[in-house]
Amino acid sequence: MPASQQSGGGSRNQVLVPQARAGLNSMKMEAAQSLGVQIPSDGYYGNVTARETGALGGYITKNLVAMAEQQLSGGIRR
Repeated sequence: MPASQQSGGGSRNQVLVPQARAGLNSMKMEAAQSLGVQIPSDGYYGNVTARETGALGGYITKNLVAMAEQQLSGGIRR
């Protein structure tokens, strides 16, 4: 496995569209508030359970998919 893919703490995720960073952070905060998960102010998630981080990721993914489906369908909601 290349060194760039080995886990060594820190995030490997890269925002592909830098202008989207604020929106993604906002979505993360909204998800955390909805699920009752405390986002660490220092960015260290070592004290957050896998269940909580998984729930955050699932919530965000569900919302991103819904947004993409709405955009692809021309903005028509079902």
